[in-house]
Amino acid sequence: MNRPYDLILFDLDGTLIETAPEICDAVNDTLDHFKLPRVSQQQVNDWIGHGTRELLIQALASVTRQTADAVRHSDSFAAIEAVFTQHYGRRCGTRSHLYPHVRETLHALRAAGVKLAVVTNKEGRYTQAVLDAHQLAPLFDRVISGDTLPVKKPQPAAVHGCLQAFDVAPDRALFVGDSSIDVATARNAGIAVWALPYGYNMGEPIEACGPDRVIPDFSALTTRLPAAA
Repeated sequence: MNRPYDLILFDLDGTLIETAPEICDAVNDTLDHFKLPRVSQQQVNDWIGHGTRELLIQALASVTRQTADAVRHSDSFAAIEAVFTQHYGRRCGTRSHLYPHVRETLHALRAAGVKLAVVTNKEGRYTQAVLDAHQLAPLFDRVISGDTLPVKKPQPAAVHGCLQAFDVAPDRALFVGDSSIDVATARNAGIAVWALPYGYNMGEPIEACGPDRVIPDFSALTTRLPAAA
């Protein structure tokens, strides 16, 4: 084989792009709008992973001292979420940035013939906005967001769909992420998983999740690619 994997699937927030600062800005814009207390950056970091909608629910639960379930089913949540959508749409790309070696690694993998996919729990409209803000969308063969399928990570449906679409065997696929959700997704799908230590793993060290490898940055993904002609 001239490449270690035929398909690599990536998480988005905390893996490809540092998005937490602008997510925090949008949450606090929304809380300000409704005259509610603000939340901290660390709180937002720890809530990332289950999708932006769930993150907003956690923030509201925290500042109103309600349960997440009470917020989720409240009469006011739809109106609050609509305001958040407007604020996050404006904030996308304003304080996020690619992690080291992301863009050049994606280009190198594509040049080597590796199929690339994003599998994120972020809702589709936000996923597209963030990818577009950083000109990443053209580098991926498939993007699966948290509302693309009936289930989301750690359910393996997105991974299985990509394996089938690209006719790739599980032992020729790799998931790259930053959280226990990503590790569980890969395990549930029966594929290898590498993890990055700099993302948003709900405040826990990524090593505790048992990935196959912890890599310092994206450059590790190109060490076994064939040399450029």
